[in-house]
Parts: sequence; structure tokens; C-alpha cells
Amino acid sequence: MRLRNIPRAESVLKGCREVIGEPALYRGSWNDVFGNENPIYIEIGMGKGRFLLAMAERHPERNYIGIERYSSVLLRAVEKYMESEEGPAHNIRFICMDAADITDVFAEGEISGIYLNFSDPWPKARHARRRLTSKEYLCRYDKIAADDAVLEFKTDNRELFDFSLEEVRESGRWELSEYTLDLHSDEHKNRGNVMTEYEEKFSAGGNTICKLKAARKA
Repeated sequence: MRLRNIPRAESVLKGCREVIGEPALYRGSWNDVFGNENPIYIEIGMGKGRFLLAMAERHPERNYIGIERYSSVLLRAVEKYMESEEGPAHNIRFICMDAADITDVFAEGEISGIYLNFSDPWPKARHARRRLTSKEYLCRYDKIAADDAVLEFKTDNRELFDFSLEEVRESGRWELSEYTLDLHSDEHKNRGNVMTEYEEKFSAGGNTICKLKAARKA
């Protein structure tokens, strides 16, 4: 998908102190950025930010970092953050970067949770390594995750979900703890669920939402 360039994106992102311009400088010291020792959770591919903003409000005892590759998409999330009626949450930061470089930005054991919501399915087989739930990415997550870290993944793409289940099972470092092929019909697993923009759109269209949780092996 080709994204439209938005001229104001660079100036808006630079003008927001919660957008971290050179994230690699803070590798191993992200708690200093937040000014506390609370656990850090990241969302990779945060889109317009609805999920991350809701989680930050719901869990003030955690720190959240939203990662988005495209500045035009991150702009939407940052503007939503700054326009919040409740006022900007203090436990949230943003990074514009490629997730492939994640180990350059976070140190070993620095991350307590990883959220992947409606990631690009990269449907062609030759692009499988680019999927955010591939063994290559699971290995990257392992290098930055704490011993008790949790990974959560949601999608409406059944082929991607089946691929992801298999990758987790074969990863050696992540253990599948639970999953469902129809999240919104599962009362237990859907309890406390925070919907993304895509999730609301897809489910309203009659698509079922799949979700898995995996725990990092100590």
C-alpha cells in the first residue's frame, strides 16, 4: 500500500515531546525517559493509535510505546493523542521506525509486553520473513523481552493467524498460552478487549477476529 505524504507530518512530530526522534540513544534507559520504573509495553504497527491510547488510560501503572513505520500514519495517532479530551497521558511515547531495527532500540529484558494488532499479512510466500509474527521477528522480540513478557496478536486474516500459531509453536522461545478463532464470541477471552479501528471495521463487516497470547519462556 502506497501512503500519501502529508507535508505537516514532520513538523508536528518534531513538535511533540512524546515523539522520540533518535530512539537508539535510549536503548537500555527507557525507564529514565518515563521517569519511573514501571513495566514497558510496546505496540508495533500502532496505526491511528486508538488501542494504545486506551491501554495507557486503562493502565496508568504501565508505560506504553507506540511504534509506527510511516510518519503519515503516526501523525494521525499523535494528533489524536494531543487532542484527547482527558488531556495527554503521561505514560505514552511514540517512535517512527522500522520494526526490523527493534533490537537497536531496546535492550535485553527491557520490554514486558508486545502487542501486534492487524499486522500487514505479506501474503506472498517469499515475503513470509517480513510478517511480524515470523520466527525472525519472534527471535527479535525474545532479545528485548523480560522473562515474564507476553505477546498478544490479533488479526482477521485466518491464513496469517494459522501461520502465526505455527511460528510461535516452533519458535523455541515463546510458548502459546491461549488462542481463539472468534474473539468476540468468546466471553472469557473477550473480557477487557480493547478494539482497534481496524477491528471495529472488520467485525462490523461480519469478519471474525482471531487472537493469540504467547509467553516468553524464562
